[in-house]
Amino acid sequence: MDQISPKLLIPQSFLVNRDDVTSQLGLMWELIKAPLLVPMLKLSVYICLGMALMLFMERVYMGIVIVLVKLFWKKPEERYKFVPIEDDEEHGSSNFPVVLVQIPMFNEKEVYKISIGAACGLSWPSDRLVIQVLDDSTDSAIKSMVEQECQRWASKGINITYQIRENRTGYKAGALKEGLKRSYVKHCEYVAIIDADFRPDPDFLRKSIPFLDHNPDIALVQARWRFVNADECLLTRMQEMSLDYHFTVEQEVGSATHAFFGFNGTAGIWRIAAINEAGGWKDRTTVEDMDLAVRASLRGWKFLYLGDLQVKSELPSTFKAFRFQQHRWSCGPANLFRKMVGEIITNKKVRFWKKVYVIYSFFFVRKIIAHMVTFFFYCVVLPLTILVPEVKVPIWGSVYIPSIITILNSVGTPRSIHLLFYWILFENVMSLHRTKATLIGLFETGRANEWVVTEKLGDVAKKVAEANKNKTNSKAVKRYRSKFMDRLNTLELGFSAFLFLCGCFDFMYGKNNYFIYLWLQTITFFITGIGYVGTII
Repeated sequence: MDQISPKLLIPQSFLVNRDDVTSQLGLMWELIKAPLLVPMLKLSVYICLGMALMLFMERVYMGIVIVLVKLFWKKPEERYKFVPIEDDEEHGSSNFPVVLVQIPMFNEKEVYKISIGAACGLSWPSDRLVIQVLDDSTDSAIKSMVEQECQRWASKGINITYQIRENRTGYKAGALKEGLKRSYVKHCEYVAIIDADFRPDPDFLRKSIPFLDHNPDIALVQARWRFVNADECLLTRMQEMSLDYHFTVEQEVGSATHAFFGFNGTAGIWRIAAINEAGGWKDRTTVEDMDLAVRASLRGWKFLYLGDLQVKSELPSTFKAFRFQQHRWSCGPANLFRKMVGEIITNKKVRFWKKVYVIYSFFFVRKIIAHMVTFFFYCVVLPLTILVPEVKVPIWGSVYIPSIITILNSVGTPRSIHLLFYWILFENVMSLHRTKATLIGLFETGRANEWVVTEKLGDVAKKVAEANKNKTNSKAVKRYRSKFMDRLNTLELGFSAFLFLCGCFDFMYGKNNYFIYLWLQTITFFITGIGYVGTII
């Protein structure tokens, strides 16, 4: 039987230089580029430019407002009634409202003493303070240690109760909800929530409760976080820069303009009546704190942020812990937006402009657009335009807008201004995970409701740093390090390779000198890919 000639199966155009694989691949690239890739990439550039403009206008708006707030707005003590609560010799402590302090924890071996000790040291009449340790630990040894610590403080006359559950249903929201059901809580007016690694100063309640006590329309008073381990390693410095902007600008602007912002989940005091009116704690998302805040705001309650009231806390010092935290913080808001946007639109108690602020500014731009434009524009679309030179990105979109946004973001932590460039590169890397988590939350797929407690090291990290500094070989303190293979992150390594190739192509054939940025971004992706961004030093 005669053999079939390959010429009958392969188009004639592909037979030219058929031994030259590179030429054939180049021909295929040209065939699909003009009719398919160029239009799609142009559309992607327009969409990304639109998102970049939205984020730019949001940052400029908040920058203008925060300047006006600092220069002309009255201080919280002047905007709201504030009368310090003092001891009364005649009536004793009866003029102090009864406050519940809830400390939720889960296997917090390294830090449980910190929060319990800080709560028991609060300057508040002991007969008007109820401390509730909500322990969901699965490690029986840790449970025993936490219970013994509670008993130790109880023996000193502190009204502290150790509570456990049979299961972790609802995670943190479930624990807080269960705690409010206890009979001894019914006479409490307010509840302060303190996570296991937080340590409020003794005057924490005296500086916050009067706002709630004398202003019946305020539901929440939120304090600012301060980080005891910000200088531990480069990873913690990067986190401090991002979070300081959140507290210095975003929370302050929301409080001053609309009396609304997202509850940070800890270092805040709620009016229990407002929690009940809003429907209580719900575990439908991984951001139960933001869920409650939005629902309470829709019922007309006001929130107050106190930037001068600061509570010490701990930042994740390992990249693995940080990634889990960022997944929860990015996925949860997107999922909550999906579930509540209709309720916000149809709400009758909230002003129109507050609805616009909550839907557009608080949710859409900050929780969705900010992550997506950073990743898609600067890590995907911009590098692809190097491979498709027919598609141009205006310099105002690739350079001017991100530069201004970065400068505006830097106002929160002026002491780290010298790390600004590396912070940009690191934030671009994290936008990969935040975008992935945001899409999971929007479409409610996969890990939408995954809850992983952020690992805390407490004083262990400090001991390790001191041991390394002194070059001791003490076996009592072990270096916190996982196996190399466990630290590998394939997504980061994949994007590192992609950006490196795009940088090489731009170096050889491009005209915009993007290769400088691309190679620096490549290095950052590679460092995070091998898991060394969070090593303790």
